[in-house]
Amino acid sequence: MDLDRPARFVAPDLLGAVLTVDGVGIRVTEVEAYEGEADPASHAWRGMTPRNAVMFGKAGRLYVYLSYGIHSCVNIVCDVEGRASAVLLRAGEVVAGEEAVRVRRGRVPYARLASGPGNLGSALGLTATDSGLALDGVRATVVAGPAGHIMSGPRVGISRAADTPWRFWLVGEPSVSGYPRSARA
Repeated sequence: MDLDRPARFVAPDLLGAVLTVDGVGIRVTEVEAYEGEADPASHAWRGMTPRNAVMFGKAGRLYVYLSYGIHSCVNIVCDVEGRASAVLLRAGEVVAGEEAVRVRRGRVPYARLASGPGNLGSALGLTATDSGLALDGVRATVVAGPAGHIMSGPRVGISRAADTPWRFWLVGEPSVSGYPRSARA
């Protein structure tokens, strides 16, 4: 999969792909694109910091950050080195390692195991210490797969550039999260 492109072009291509980390496979059903310093909703909008530095690195690494201090959110870094760009994985379907996911997520309905960015990060067992993990086949890999019908619309839960239609999802997938528009938007 060619990740050396801006996130807004990579994002729809990730739908249907399977991200596997330590034996747990998630078929990606919902994503959002973030375009670095050109995107006021991006963590890299104000430039490089220790937290977001991986976004400025080589494509094909994971950028994992904590949301609200508790939820690990997983992004795939895109574009050329030096230009921050990443795709937030918002939801997916568990296709391998369900036993491990059940230990992490408990007794939730199957469709909700990796629905929402924090739940997806928890299902994969990732934390902020995994930020920078390479999709090189050692611990993690991403393999393209058939997508189906794709829709796009505004991104979720952000206050800046909220109407930018860089959220992409697979129509009819039960794991796709709802659309709660930020009250600050």
